[in-house]
Amino acid sequence: MKKWIYSGTREEQPSERELMHGKLAKKAASEGIVLLKNEGILPLKKDTAAALLGYGAEKTVKGGIGSGDVNNRKNISIYQGLKEAGVKIVSEDWISDYHNRYEQAREVWKEKVLEEAKKVDNPFDAYAENPFAMPLGRKVAEEDICEADVVIYVISRISGEGKDRRKVKGDYYLSEREEEDLRYLAEMNKPVILILNAGGPVELTDILEQTDNIKGILNISQLGQEGGDALADVLLGKEVPGGKLTTTWARRYEDYPASEEYGYLNGNLEKEKYKEGIYVGYRYFDSFDKKVMFPFGFGLSYTTFEMKCCSINMEESKIRAEVQVTNTGNEYAGKEVVQIYVTLPQTELEKEYKRLAGFAKTRLLKPGETQTLTVEIPQKQLASFNEETHTWIVEKGKYGILIGNSSDKLKLEAVLVVSDDTVLEQMDKICPLQEELEQIYLTKELKEKSVQRQEKLITAQVPEYYFKPAMIPAKSENAGKNQENLTEEEKRFVSVLEDRTTEELIPLLYGKISENISTLGAAGIRVPGSAGETCGTLEEYGIPSLVMADGPAGIRLRQWYEVDKETDSIYEMGVLGSLENGILEPGVHHENADTYYQYCTAFPVGTALAQTWDTDLMTEFGKAIAEEMEEFHVNLWLAPGMNIHRNPLCGRNYEYYSEDPYLSGMLAAAVIRGVQSKSGCGVTIKHFACNNQEDNRMGVDSCVSERALREIYLRGFEIAVKEGNPVSIMTSYNLINGIHAANSKDLCMTVARKEWGFDGAIMSDWNTTVPEDGSVPWKCVAAGNDIIMPGNPDDDKNIRQAYKEGKLTEEEIRNCAGHLVSMIRRLERTDC
Repeated sequence: MKKWIYSGTREEQPSERELMHGKLAKKAASEGIVLLKNEGILPLKKDTAAALLGYGAEKTVKGGIGSGDVNNRKNISIYQGLKEAGVKIVSEDWISDYHNRYEQAREVWKEKVLEEAKKVDNPFDAYAENPFAMPLGRKVAEEDICEADVVIYVISRISGEGKDRRKVKGDYYLSEREEEDLRYLAEMNKPVILILNAGGPVELTDILEQTDNIKGILNISQLGQEGGDALADVLLGKEVPGGKLTTTWARRYEDYPASEEYGYLNGNLEKEKYKEGIYVGYRYFDSFDKKVMFPFGFGLSYTTFEMKCCSINMEESKIRAEVQVTNTGNEYAGKEVVQIYVTLPQTELEKEYKRLAGFAKTRLLKPGETQTLTVEIPQKQLASFNEETHTWIVEKGKYGILIGNSSDKLKLEAVLVVSDDTVLEQMDKICPLQEELEQIYLTKELKEKSVQRQEKLITAQVPEYYFKPAMIPAKSENAGKNQENLTEEEKRFVSVLEDRTTEELIPLLYGKISENISTLGAAGIRVPGSAGETCGTLEEYGIPSLVMADGPAGIRLRQWYEVDKETDSIYEMGVLGSLENGILEPGVHHENADTYYQYCTAFPVGTALAQTWDTDLMTEFGKAIAEEMEEFHVNLWLAPGMNIHRNPLCGRNYEYYSEDPYLSGMLAAAVIRGVQSKSGCGVTIKHFACNNQEDNRMGVDSCVSERALREIYLRGFEIAVKEGNPVSIMTSYNLINGIHAANSKDLCMTVARKEWGFDGAIMSDWNTTVPEDGSVPWKCVAAGNDIIMPGNPDDDKNIRQAYKEGKLTEEEIRNCAGHLVSMIRRLERTDC
């Protein structure tokens, strides 16, 4: 093997790649901003005098904490972005005062985490249990706003891995200081633009109902390193907002289904009962006739658009709609999202009222310009899962085709008539409930109302089309056994496995063991700050180990590291050095050492990217990630994150795309295509499945019906696998109906391989086998979880003992090793 080439560069100044990717990050950020309210206040004139206030004004939150963080070079705050854009800021004293309060609070927090880290085995646990909370600013006073034409008030929240958000003031609700400030601004009759800089919803109902001076609201989510510049461009009209929500914002937290049962709220973190069943997000609010604050798919613009359905064409297994979009405004160019929903007949199976079935985004349209988009509706978006027969079925009846630019602004354009029940796929029974699960169903009154609503809708004078669904061919399990037509290089990989004894293959089933094991994932050896590596026991045969790095807002590595010139060895840094640009463990500079720099790009978080609804942009983002992977010698990117926004309190929702599985799957597939378009680069879609809370994430049992599991929580993964062909899947920490995901043969073998035809490798989340009640190492292998990450000696002992006792078969071990080596062959690079 050739000598390893160190990751990064000896040059500290920004590279051309950094500059180019910074521009892409800014573009993605501006397109992911959602305009929620605009009463004639936006865009601002450049000479506007603005009072910029709120926790995130100068301390703008770029993204979530934990493995979803990126240790990039620098971040542009909202304050900096507006200043550089020439906006006159009249609240400099307030911003300066808050800066000092923030820095003092940061030091206190840092000392607390470092002290708590001494008491635990894994320092990340101390970090996760003590998330930094943004301090209160001083009260807004008249001198802060007296010269202002407008007040821009920023509401920021920090959340991340290992702990859920809380239903308290200062988190899900406005803090007392924020309420006090906003009421004072109302008394002073100052027009306010609210900027929501949080990974999920913040409840605004009371303040909006009790004041009338909040004239504009923008949900920017968390926009990465270029967020301040992107927001300034949107506020000033240089860029026109075109983002759409990917999650419903309820009027009250209590309006979400099973809201008080979520996570810590019911006092039981051992079991999480998915009582809402299929009624997640807009599916619930539509079906149960609940008024919302901001609907799924909603987002305003500075211009207006008109949509016209030109044609509906029936094709085998899909429907194609031609939709003409015209910018009907007079001043601003903009982009619009065509959203197509289907209403579902209430026949044998109870169903939600409607679901997203297709979408597409226009290019930038100038005033008066028109574009015709083709939007595909896959037939499976009409299907529901029947638990009794274990089939995906399109039931006979009439399906309304609704087209518009948000889930509540739709027009019926056609009706599809399905004459007979059609089974699309026959599935196996998976993940059976271990106890009775009480679920939410439509009342008799609501069901009758839904039927009447549907019948009334489809009596409109629109074209009817007869659609005959086609059965989907069964997938065959692809376990990498087909050795026909192999190249010589591929035969070499296979022969290495065949020549090894079963016991010699066991080290392939867990990652390359490092002394610096972390739940967060900083166990990489060759690339400092990387998450881990596959086992290196086959390197002497020319089969390399693979380097993995976290995501999904970019690549998470250390900003810099040092190599001893004499020993040619890397100076190690603990897990704390990989967190938040090394603030907790900044590292020590050594004499006689070479410094290497690894500045990666902090793109917008997953939710903000998804709010673009732009598959082309997601592919461009994926290609940029691949370029950085190649530069830093990373083979596997541990992203995209694809779990469902089941409840707004999930601490990791910012990493995930949506409450809707179809949108999640299609966006993820676009990212996968981008990343994997570059040789040697692969993705790991995660967390498979039902990782919908962070509190007790390694021990919580997600109790969910098979129908909800398949229609909501697995569907996005299915689309990503079939449309994107990822090289890897990561199982989640949690149990599903009593079995850890990494120990679930139903998930790994039956669903992923047999039903979906997945031919990559399946890995565990980090240290899933470490807790006493965690995943069992040998059961991971038996289930088809091919590799346990990041790997520890107890994994090896457990697997060997199980094989010796006959619990594990040779075939199971060889299958897992085969999947792993097949992935290595697919991603092998010659640049390192």
